[in-house]
Amino acid sequence: MILVRSLVSAAVAAAVVLGAPVWPAEPADAPAQGAGLAGQLLVATPALEGPMFAHTVIYMVRSDARTGAMGLVVNRALGEVPMGVLLDQSGLPSAGAKGSVRLHVGGPVEATSIFVLHTDDYAGPDTVKVGGGIALTAEPYILQSIAEGKGPRRARFTLGYAGWAPGQLEAEMEAGYWIVVPADAAIVFDDAYETKWDRAMARRRINL
Repeated sequence: MILVRSLVSAAVAAAVVLGAPVWPAEPADAPAQGAGLAGQLLVATPALEGPMFAHTVIYMVRSDARTGAMGLVVNRALGEVPMGVLLDQSGLPSAGAKGSVRLHVGGPVEATSIFVLHTDDYAGPDTVKVGGGIALTAEPYILQSIAEGKGPRRARFTLGYAGWAPGQLEAEMEAGYWIVVPADAAIVFDDAYETKWDRAMARRRINL
């Protein structure tokens, strides 16, 4: 798992190390709970106040009865870090590495870990394909692939994730704090942060 140790001004100084899988393995017979949430957008309603999740749009990557739910906020940019820094501190070759990576706030859980949400045209040994052409990787090898021009067509680096205990998200949805809408690659990957929430809310009127 990619770990970030500190933030410096608008840029990010990062330390990258290998870690645990994104989530624990599930038994094949685990009962599903809200399985349809994976691959969709969870959108905060105006009833949800406070700085943590107000007006957030979250791409859902997991939801089940045993481990709860997990998603990544996609509409909060944070800062940039040189690709060479990430490669160096992960112990990967950095010679000739160019450009920088923009980091985003993914959620309050494991807030120093980087999760890379990307198009599924790339897959590493631990990449999880969520669906709808989108996948998730949380291991440093994806950095080298991107630096070598062999990475995914589109990628979003997020710090931390949003997580819920089993049944917690369902209760919050029943209370009117969240709605679920079909995912849209533009909302997930583009940089028009100020319009993502409005665009996501508009999708609730689309009948698929």
